[in-house]
Amino acid sequence: MAKYLVTYDLVGTSETSSDYERLIERIKKYPNWGKIQKSVWLIRTSDSHTAVRDALWSYMDSNDRLFVIQVTGTAAWQNVICETSWLKNFLNS
Repeated sequence: MAKYLVTYDLVGTSETSSDYERLIERIKKYPNWGKIQKSVWLIRTSDSHTAVRDALWSYMDSNDRLFVIQVTGTAAWQNVICETSWLKNFLNS
C-alpha cells in the first residue's frame, strides 16, 4: 500500500462546520490514517494519488484547495498532533 500526505483548505469555511466533519470522516475511512497538523493527514491506501484526490474532492467545493503527494522518503518533525511512535511506524512500514 502507498503512503500519502494529504493537505487541504476549505476556503471561507469555519473549522467547526459540517463540511470539515464530512471530509474528515472520509479521510478516516482509509485503512491507516493520522492527523499531523490542522488540515494535514497521512494515509495509507492501495488507491492511487489521483483516486485519493478524486475521492476527497467530492466532499469539497470548487474554490477549496487539496494536495495529495506520495510519501517515499525520510522525514523530520516537531510538535505534530499524532503520536511520534505512530508516525515512526507509519513512515517505516
